Amino acid sequence: MNSTNPNNPMITKKTIAAGVAAILGLILFLIVNPFSWNDAGNRTVVERTNGEQIVQFAPGIFYAGFFAKEKEWPNQISVTYQDAVPKLEIEDNGIEVGQIMIRFSDATTADVRGITQFILPSDEKEMILIHNTHRTPQSLVVKRLAPYTKECLQSSAQLMSSEKHYGGGRAQMAQDFLDQLKEGVYLLVTEENVVYDSLEMEKKRVYQTEIQYDKKTSAPKRKLSSIKEYGITVADAAITDVDYENKVDEKLVKIIDAVTKSSISKQELMTAQQQTLTAKAKGEQALVEIEYQQKQEQTKQVVEAQTKVKVAEQDKMQQKIAYEGSILEAKKIKELADANAYARQRIMQADGALEMKLKAQVEVQKVWAEAFSKYTGAVVPQIQTGGGPTTNGALNFMDIMTAKTARDFALDLKNKN
Repeated sequence: MNSTNPNNPMITKKTIAAGVAAILGLILFLIVNPFSWNDAGNRTVVERTNGEQIVQFAPGIFYAGFFAKEKEWPNQISVTYQDAVPKLEIEDNGIEVGQIMIRFSDATTADVRGITQFILPSDEKEMILIHNTHRTPQSLVVKRLAPYTKECLQSSAQLMSSEKHYGGGRAQMAQDFLDQLKEGVYLLVTEENVVYDSLEMEKKRVYQTEIQYDKKTSAPKRKLSSIKEYGITVADAAITDVDYENKVDEKLVKIIDAVTKSSISKQELMTAQQQTLTAKAKGEQALVEIEYQQKQEQTKQVVEAQTKVKVAEQDKMQQKIAYEGSILEAKKIKELADANAYARQRIMQADGALEMKLKAQVEVQKVWAEAFSKYTGAVVPQIQTGGGPTTNGALNFMDIMTAKTARDFALDLKNKN
């Protein structure tokens, strides 16, 4: 008989039985599976049948033990207070607890929105303590983390009034809030003061809250932190919004109006002052320009006068030079004339003015010679009588004129040297 015959009823039953047994075995293995898996970003608290508790921090597969109980916890839990209604369910390792109401030092209130991130301890004993105390992350948030966050917020709000918070105290409140989350809630002391409200036109009681400080260390006194004992730390905290109650908003509107009017008045005053300063500056500038122009004109006139004086002085110097030159020239001419006269005098003394006398005689001779040349009568007599010597009349005339000229000029033909 062929054992592989599918029509064999015995083989069919065995196959079915083996399959059922395998399925039952797999189910049983899954039920009593001693191995488990830890997701990244979580830790798993394991309770074994012998009462031992362990915490698996590393991600991946690990040995938990047969019939062990397991509970996953996120490594980091975010407490959000954004919505008006709490959800109290874990979504992306965060739980929404609803908006938190705070009260400022002036008794006004506000709803706060924000988020605070807590880091669970990496120590096994502390994590087991948290697990045994709260059993679930929701219980930890609702019973410890959310109340602690609210207490730190309210303590921070008591350190200032709503007006101070609006006027620039947001950062200070956020800093006080984070400091108390990490180190513990401040111990506060409240003092009552009476102040005059200029907006309401009445006196009001104001409660001023201050931090208590240790006299020895000067450190703030604090309430014991309800999360430090479990090794829980604060990763970050942020206040995203503060919604004041209506009367605070109304008061802030009045303050804003008053501040706006004051700012406008100050701006108008500053503008008027600036315009006055500008007009004054322009007037001073105009005066400076006029003064500068006048000084320029004065300088120009002075320069022109100085130039004229220098030109006159230059002319005077030139005239003086010319005058002195003319004097020198005249002196030179006089000296030359004197020298010439002296020379002539010496010459005349030396030769008895022979040259001059000769010239004069030459001229005289020219005159009578010219006159004689024009004479048309008979120079020689036509009739001679007597027995005396024969003479020539023309020659006698020339002799007479020559003798006369010599006598007139006292001509001395002798050389006196």
